[in-house]
Amino acid sequence: MVINQIVIRKSKIVILTNMLLLEQALEIVLNQDFKQKTERVSFQDALHRVLAEDIYADVDMPPFDKSAVDGYACRMGDRVMTVIETIPAGYVPQKSVGPGQCSKIMTGAMLPDGADCVVMVEDTESVGKDKVNLKFGKTAKNICFKAEDVHKGDKVLDKGTLLKPSHIAILASVGAVTPLVAVLPRVAVISTGDELVEPDRYPENSKIRNSNAYQLLAQINEIPAEGIYCGIAPDTPESLREIISSAFSKSDVVILTGGVSMGEYDYVPEVMKELDVEILFKSVAIQPGRPTVFGKRGYQFIFGLPGNPVSSFVLFEIMVKPFLRKMMGNNDLPVILKLPMGEKYIRKKSGRKSLLPVEIREGKVFPVQYHGSAHIHSYTKANGLISVEIGATEIMEGEFVDVRPI
Repeated sequence: MVINQIVIRKSKIVILTNMLLLEQALEIVLNQDFKQKTERVSFQDALHRVLAEDIYADVDMPPFDKSAVDGYACRMGDRVMTVIETIPAGYVPQKSVGPGQCSKIMTGAMLPDGADCVVMVEDTESVGKDKVNLKFGKTAKNICFKAEDVHKGDKVLDKGTLLKPSHIAILASVGAVTPLVAVLPRVAVISTGDELVEPDRYPENSKIRNSNAYQLLAQINEIPAEGIYCGIAPDTPESLREIISSAFSKSDVVILTGGVSMGEYDYVPEVMKELDVEILFKSVAIQPGRPTVFGKRGYQFIFGLPGNPVSSFVLFEIMVKPFLRKMMGNNDLPVILKLPMGEKYIRKKSGRKSLLPVEIREGKVFPVQYHGSAHIHSYTKANGLISVEIGATEIMEGEFVDVRPI
């Protein structure tokens, strides 16, 4: 489905054509062919990297029958027992347990031959030197049996896994100390516009500080990927051509903000074509973020995002971030929470899907006061996004909505 929209600007009628639905645009973005690069890293440096190989166990887990508690390893049914040995963790038992015998054992220690259960310390009492008595007639086995978690040769981590701290423990447990991971994509960031100055300069007259580039670099680093800042491009085709060419020479993906709308000085799409970029779409039926451009040149890709900071933030989260993860072989879907609205929401225009910043408080969703796509300060309290679908003008208080945490 392609949407046409009529907009009135200063008494002129402008027809916005070929707006793709967000779902269509995402399908185009995520179905690209990638030339994935890989490298081996220390497992200690692999946090938040994407696995490029399956990981298999090289040992059984546990590797032997072991005690799940501190207590006495003995035979089920014995009541009064003689302690014949103490077995700390990491020690190989030297004696077998016979009838009426037990070995004092620590959590994680190897179970001695002859024992079929472990009585917890608190379920026993001392009745003389090296003698213990079972307080109760029954006891649990309290044994972690060999290979009950993992057998040697089992796959323990899948290729494409985004490694979290728990995964690092698994790598360590199976001796995968140099896992193969995807190389971090190199992502060049360009801001466009004669009105921009760097944050360390005071914005005189009609100037504003360049916040978009640094927001995007922070989002890139959070993935993580390798962000490369290429500076501010003035609003001329020559400057854009030079800076985009330079960005392509040092990156896998180029991200621009600004210069992609319908204004007189918005040159990005035409410069892309001059640089042999195949433009796959340049308008999405979404608010904020309609003038979003996506193209490719071989195995390199370019996103042209709107210049307003909220637009660039949102489009990065919902489109660029999953694209970069997909480049690394990770296909995880975003976390979606289903929560009730804490208050009613109404909007006037419904021709595009709206992505609304919200605050989650006490299990409910509250729309953030939001004055348009230049209002980045609204996001200081926002911790989620909700979708308001095309044609919908209101969401009732108490109605459950899908919330995407940010």
